[in-house]
Amino acid sequence: MICKNKKTHELEPIPKEVMNIAWILVLGAIMPLLDSTMVNIAIKHLSNDFSIGLDSIQWVITGYVLAMAISVPLAGWMVQRFNGKWLMISANIVFLATSIASGLSRSIYLLIISRIVQGFSAGFIMTLVTTLAIEVAGREAMGRVMSTVGIPMILGPILGPVIGAVIVQFLSWRYVFFVNIPIGIIAITLMILKLPDFTPANIKAKFDFIGITLLGASSASLIYGITQGAKNATFNNSMTISYVFAGIAILAIYIIYAAIKREQAILPLHLFRLKNFTAVIVGLFLAGVATNGPMLLLPLFFQNIKGFSVLGTGLILIPQGIGMLVVRPLIGKLTDKLGARDVVLVSLTLAIAGTIPFVLFNERSSLIVVGVVLFIRGIGIGGVTMPMMTDAYTGMVRQEIPQASIGTRLVQNIGGAFGSAVLATVVSLGVQGKTPTIPLLTTAYHDGFMLALILSLVMLIPSLFLTNKKAKN
Repeated sequence: MICKNKKTHELEPIPKEVMNIAWILVLGAIMPLLDSTMVNIAIKHLSNDFSIGLDSIQWVITGYVLAMAISVPLAGWMVQRFNGKWLMISANIVFLATSIASGLSRSIYLLIISRIVQGFSAGFIMTLVTTLAIEVAGREAMGRVMSTVGIPMILGPILGPVIGAVIVQFLSWRYVFFVNIPIGIIAITLMILKLPDFTPANIKAKFDFIGITLLGASSASLIYGITQGAKNATFNNSMTISYVFAGIAILAIYIIYAAIKREQAILPLHLFRLKNFTAVIVGLFLAGVATNGPMLLLPLFFQNIKGFSVLGTGLILIPQGIGMLVVRPLIGKLTDKLGARDVVLVSLTLAIAGTIPFVLFNERSSLIVVGVVLFIRGIGIGGVTMPMMTDAYTGMVRQEIPQASIGTRLVQNIGGAFGSAVLATVVSLGVQGKTPTIPLLTTAYHDGFMLALILSLVMLIPSLFLTNKKAKN
């Protein structure tokens, strides 16, 4: 867009009604993002209560994650055909109902089934939040609105473990699910009263059963294989190799299928002709290891090396969350003003600066220094994912937005699982077959942070291909 006056880079204020809609969508996304991190804290208590091994109890988490991955392509199709408002309300109702069912479960099988349905609805919620936010924002305010709807993605990993630890310690694991009741009731009520109707973008969009099935099966197979690799502390086992290979093969079949179906495919290949969309897809996958992976390592580092409790670990991570939060409004404005490229490049530089010290930290490192570094890292990673997510939709027409949401959400799910699994495996391999002394554990964590650091540097390459609005003006 070419401007003809001195106010070239001044942004139009976002209408109040648009921001109100964004905040309602945020409220709807809080339940799944807090819930996923809180349940991780409760796993050992679940195992004790149901008198069942951790291998079986892990399906409370695995079933949720796989169902979430499978539902994304279906959600992307439905939002093209049906009113987004009522899809969002329905998904939140299902999530709330299954939260109650999970909390009341007297059998591990009922809990797993409830969690699978809950994960399916969570996949709908997260896909719809992005799609509806982009639609209501318009081209000129995408960055600022996306920075608002991205707040739960920041608060989930930071506050979830703390809230979960407090609930499990002073109440019961069942309240990890019951805490969703007031949030869900408020969110659903506001959606019914305040959320506008969203006209379907393509009411004639055909149900692409084959495409939806292939994408859902591919992502589920990849995520399951990757998580099994992490659990066994090696990717060199038959189950991991089989599922990952199957996921890649199914994805290859989808690519051939989409090339034949062209625009009728659920995720059309022509979207990848936009260099910024392709750069976002590559960048989001790398971010799974470079930025999301250390989110798993940091709590373990503080517990195993520093000797902190779960609650203490959550508290020491607060500076990182504060850094992510304080930079969020600025990131949205800068993305709308400058484009995603420069914002991501600067943010990545800060994230790298905030990761390097963790390759050196040990049990004697000053907590003040650690807190400052975490704050810097929080500022950095707070400006990486959201500008990329926003830039994925640059240059697209309205009916392509739900299709692009499928691609970004799928690659985020796979990248996040891959990042956590790879770094956990690197650390596990560092101590495998050895006595886990503090120096040995410290070296193993250093290896994990070093891999994250290297991939953060690699992320600079796709970031160069993101949108640069300064070059267009």
